Amino acid sequence: MSRIEAVLLDWDGTLLDSFEADAAAYGEMFRAMGIAWDRKDLARHYSPDWYRVYRAAGLGRARWREADRVWRRAYARSVPALVPGARQVLRRLRSSRYRLGLVTSGDCARVKAQLRRLRLTAAFAARVCHEDTERRKPHPQPLLSALRRLRVSPGSAVYVGDAPEDIEMARRAGMRAIGVLSAFPTAARLRATRPEALLDSIVALPALLRRWAAHSRDAGSW
Repeated sequence: MSRIEAVLLDWDGTLLDSFEADAAAYGEMFRAMGIAWDRKDLARHYSPDWYRVYRAAGLGRARWREADRVWRRAYARSVPALVPGARQVLRRLRSSRYRLGLVTSGDCARVKAQLRRLRLTAAFAARVCHEDTERRKPHPQPLLSALRRLRVSPGSAVYVGDAPEDIEMARRAGMRAIGVLSAFPTAARLRATRPEALLDSIVALPALLRRWAAHSRDAGSW
């Protein structure tokens, strides 16, 4: 196990407690588009790639731009807070000299505004959002782009996310993957991916990394 130099994290669900805002925006969009879906339908088909949700709901590509506009307008009325303990976790990781990156499928304008509001813009040495790469999760391009900006190799980094697409993206990028349970309806599928570690809360992340660091040092002493 090589030494971890960088910790890359997902945003929605992993650090931002945004499921209620997300689900409410989907509900308003479904009604506006004439789609008879409720939260159970959303839970069955949820993906960080919202176009997968659109396809599952039978929404034609010609209406995607309109659906995006309705979703963003509805979401803008919400002000999600950080997941409990997330700010303290980021402080601990930075104090432990990890380089931090944010890799999210959220659109840039929304994520950047939330980072400014929460005073977290400077916390991340690299940020990759929806529009920053041609390919999106679970394709590894977003993670690889962030690693290049951090000047860190995949084997020396870990990615933390709450969706199965996060775990798949990390593995395709050659990184270790840590799953964290969230309010988003992804827990069963996340467990099925068998990440290197699965956390009940983001608060447990610093202790896990300390254990991995100790294991790496012990292995190197032989």
